Amino acid sequence: MKLLCALKNHKFTNSKDMTEVVLYSRTDRPTRGTAGAAIAEEIADSKLHPAPKAWDFLSLSLAVIAGDLAGHRRKSPDGWTRELDIEVAVGDPAFWNSHRDLVNRLLGFLTTDIWSVNFIGGGYSPKPPGKPCMPMEDCVSLLSGGLDSFIGNVDLVAAGKKPFVVSQTVVGDAEKQRLFAQKIGGGLRHLQINHNAKVPNTETPSSQRARSLIFLAYGALAATTLKLYHAGGTATLYICENGFISINPPLTAMRLGSLSTRTTNPVFLGLMRHLLNAAGLRVQLENPYQLKTKGEMLEKCSDQTLLSAHACETTSCGRYLIHGHKHCGRCVPCLVRRAAFKSSGIPDTTKYVFTKLGRDDSDHAAFDDVRSVAMALAAVDADGLERWLGATLSTTLLGDVDPLQAMVGRGLGELRLLLKSYGVK
Repeated sequence: MKLLCALKNHKFTNSKDMTEVVLYSRTDRPTRGTAGAAIAEEIADSKLHPAPKAWDFLSLSLAVIAGDLAGHRRKSPDGWTRELDIEVAVGDPAFWNSHRDLVNRLLGFLTTDIWSVNFIGGGYSPKPPGKPCMPMEDCVSLLSGGLDSFIGNVDLVAAGKKPFVVSQTVVGDAEKQRLFAQKIGGGLRHLQINHNAKVPNTETPSSQRARSLIFLAYGALAATTLKLYHAGGTATLYICENGFISINPPLTAMRLGSLSTRTTNPVFLGLMRHLLNAAGLRVQLENPYQLKTKGEMLEKCSDQTLLSAHACETTSCGRYLIHGHKHCGRCVPCLVRRAAFKSSGIPDTTKYVFTKLGRDDSDHAAFDDVRSVAMALAAVDADGLERWLGATLSTTLLGDVDPLQAMVGRGLGELRLLLKSYGVK
């Protein structure tokens, strides 16, 4: 799969062998894709002034999202691993091409595909607003509408931080994101944007493997608009997610690589830090919950009253849209969520489509994800945690893995308590 992602004034060749994507503008023909038009408009309307390299990083991320949508798994030799050849217009192609190996490695880890990214000139470089808005907030934090990001921002405010929160607008979650931004800390500055990426002949269901890159790009873009950044300081970007899902160990031998999301995997974040540092972007990525389970996040949240009022309004389900904006109750994110509520002792009033996991049918105990968790617990009992983890934590990029391994063990303990309560064997 080959893609060319550039601005509307680029001299596209209309090659049949190349998928063309217009960045930061609506497409002018049905045979071309589009990505980022609404983002450019929102940043301009807000009079924000991001750093040029942050725009370049966003352009790369938009191109990757487009490639993720356009790349068909069924056409790959193994039905999963794709070869993606992308050309993307940036403001500083010399710099980005000098770091192509790092970019390709980062993307390969994120999606377990084979990426080849090349950078060309002619990138997006808008004129700075006459009187730019420079937010006075002291950090940036992602606000997804999920339980972890809700707790994370509650804790940041309780610790005396004043985050500028950034969201990817999602159908079914946009109103929740706005509600949470209003409720936390008496109201937080909130930027809601959407890549609106569309490409011809998208595979159905479309891939979501690369989605975390665009979230970080939003955060980095916002971080470079802060007054403290423009004054030469370093802005912290918080990505709050529990450590178990962050590591997301493959539950069985069949759930390898990007079948288990790598949104905040510490290896991925480590590679991202290298790239941002090389680009001279003074944005420090932090996940304060890398060593905490979801249950521990709930139990230790700084404002239990606010948590109790809104925790069950948050979204965790991986199939939320499929089930009409309802939690399915049986996918891995739902199981981790339900286990967290049970272990923390906080009442869970979330409405789940499939509740009684002990029923031995394809909708409940025999459902793939429930069965995979049960198999994982049985494997840990038989062979021990370290052997079950296998190569999941075997990289020098993680440093001392003992705390991570212990946290994964506690996360499995929460899942064990959930399945036991429903009689799942």
